Amino acid sequence: MAVKGRPRPAPAVDAAVPSQDDIGVEARVVAGILLNAALEKRNGLDEALSQPAARALEPVDRAFARAVAMAALRRLGEIDQILNRRLKKSPPEAVRTLMRIALAQTLVLETPAFAAVSTAVKLAERDPKTRPYKNLVNAVLRGVGREGPGLTTAESNLPDWIAARWKATYGETALAGLALAAREEPATDLSLKPGVDPAAVAAAVEGEALHSGLGGGTVRTGRRGDVASWPGFEDGDWWVQDAAAAVPGRLLDVKPGETVLDMCAAPGGKTLQLAAAGASVVALDRSAPRLKRLTQNLERTGLTAEVIAVPAEDWEDDRTFDAVLLDAPCTATGTFRRNPEVLRATKPAEVAKLADVQHRLLDVAAERVKPGGRMVYCTCSLEREEGETQIIAFLRRNPAFRTVAADPAALGAPPEALTPEGWLRILPSMWAEHGGLDGFFAARLERIA
Repeated sequence: MAVKGRPRPAPAVDAAVPSQDDIGVEARVVAGILLNAALEKRNGLDEALSQPAARALEPVDRAFARAVAMAALRRLGEIDQILNRRLKKSPPEAVRTLMRIALAQTLVLETPAFAAVSTAVKLAERDPKTRPYKNLVNAVLRGVGREGPGLTTAESNLPDWIAARWKATYGETALAGLALAAREEPATDLSLKPGVDPAAVAAAVEGEALHSGLGGGTVRTGRRGDVASWPGFEDGDWWVQDAAAAVPGRLLDVKPGETVLDMCAAPGGKTLQLAAAGASVVALDRSAPRLKRLTQNLERTGLTAEVIAVPAEDWEDDRTFDAVLLDAPCTATGTFRRNPEVLRATKPAEVAKLADVQHRLLDVAAERVKPGGRMVYCTCSLEREEGETQIIAFLRRNPAFRTVAADPAALGAPPEALTPEGWLRILPSMWAEHGGLDGFFAARLERIA
């Protein structure tokens, strides 16, 4: 594709050429299933991975299927630009899926073209619904291989309504950077326990230390595969957490012995940070299944927290806390690097719906803060209604709270993330030289004593 982004990490699996007995064909079938599931609904890809078709694959084939589906999701707009130039009329969706999967392999994962094309034609021939189009599939894909994909635009990978919002909010230059960030597979970030040497972990996982400070450091690695097999996992030295997701926990600046409430805590990376800093942590979340990973990570790292499966607004307990962290439910549009399906699954109405939830949770969180205590509100959304607008409205209706300005340098955040109000607005295109970040908004508030 003609528009170039940052160098991407190596694919998670080896896109091997199928042998003559069609090894790998079923993985391509599952890749199509995963792609369509992701386009149909939020969390569709993860649900499809647990279905029989995916579970029947060998682990390496299942990983390959997921890698292909994710590549197709990240470049969906560009792939469709390429296809639409070569199609006189739109074929059935099942046929388009076959071609999308093949182009994701050849143009993104660099699978040999003859292998991807041959497999796509075989798959077309297998299904009575797609069999009449096998010659079309062959002609289109071979034409792309022979003549090249032509010019494409990174912005086409963003849904039109999201691109329009981000352009209006952040400007055209920022939109271009966000579009490039959306194309790339991100590295894996590890948050370290205090006392663990970032340089040693970085060397062990072939990564780089991004930040070393409050509550432990962050190490970034392009390594792929099962993290449970990586050095330091069994010893509990670290847990997986995007560098941007580690910032709100540092912003809360807890001290040993302080009491902390982590509302909406699952999957638990921030709870681990707070516990590692020596705080006495209560972790709430409405989802018991999602808290399971937190409990497992607490056991693995030797950290402790009181974990309670209950909606924060329904928690019947009269305790107040030195510090409260509210990582509120949101559209999660800032996580599109890791979860490209969120851009397709999110609808405009969800922004307003979730903003109402955030409004209520902010007021619940405020009641839990002791006089003189503090609160951090954060979301992994790029929508102002879920970030800046929430804090502006909260401060208007809660004069007992005031903003405490953030210091990006002390938090491991990009300096350009600091807003005039003292809040943090982290964009995925920031730190491009290191491979970017998840998008986050975070604000620290203090209850006046």
